[in-house]
Amino acid sequence: MATPAIIAVLVFAGVTLTAYSTLGLVFSEDRRVRRRLKDLTSFEHSQATVAEPMLQPFGTRVIRPLGAGLTSAVRRLWPPDYRESLSTQLVRAGNPRGIAVDRLLVAKVAGLLGGAGVMTAVAIVAPWAPGIKVLAVLGLSLFMFFVPDLWLSHRVQKYQEEIVRDLPDMLDMLTISVEAGLGFDAALAKLVRNTGGALAREFGRALQDVQAGSSRKEALRDLAERVQVSELAAFTAAIIQADMFGISIAHVLHTQAGELRLRRRQRAEELAQKAPVKMVIPLVACILPATIIVILGPAAVKIAGLF
Repeated sequence: MATPAIIAVLVFAGVTLTAYSTLGLVFSEDRRVRRRLKDLTSFEHSQATVAEPMLQPFGTRVIRPLGAGLTSAVRRLWPPDYRESLSTQLVRAGNPRGIAVDRLLVAKVAGLLGGAGVMTAVAIVAPWAPGIKVLAVLGLSLFMFFVPDLWLSHRVQKYQEEIVRDLPDMLDMLTISVEAGLGFDAALAKLVRNTGGALAREFGRALQDVQAGSSRKEALRDLAERVQVSELAAFTAAIIQADMFGISIAHVLHTQAGELRLRRRQRAEELAQKAPVKMVIPLVACILPATIIVILGPAAVKIAGLF
């Protein structure tokens, strides 16, 4: 008899607590302050947050300082050479999503700890031998630790493939612009304005280096060193030599574009010749067993029935 009364009391208490929390959230002082802050200008808002730090968002007050402290602590765990190597890889990948080296290092540590925690929880529940549990924890931890490195290597490869794919068409457009009377720098600026992609961004960065005071030779060499693509390195070397010896840049661009188109066709033929070899694995692993089952299955059933 007491059970319905207890249930009713618990329901009433739950509804009352929910209503109180909702009304307190809607009509709270913080909510009124935030509405007043929205009416202020950006300068007034910044001054108000400086005068009263508690008016700043929770992420700015708590999460960001904690993240900065964690990043500073993680930075000390890695040697400078390794951080420099990661920075170089990020540049070759085109700085994907604006990720800095510190964030990548934090992701590696978080992956290591997260993988160890998850697999430890699974190993406690699973009826495995102690040795297998230790190997599972170590294996997943190391895998999660190297996942950011694998992701970065993949992004570098994709970025370089995109540059190699776009380079012949870009050179054709450069050739047309130069033959129409534009200088090389003006043609390159026009190409950057009217196109997009990885190669256009790299050309734009080279133009920024020239505008900042670097010579065209230094900017092109930095471009080749930064991207590490053999085709682009050959193109920049040809432009530097043409500039040094006074050779017509239009002729050099026309020759380079023809050679790159030939290389792209040869690369496509090479990939086409590799396709049959790559198709053997799925054929043997997926299609051949199904074919054997369909053909020999009825015969196996009949032979089993005879015995």
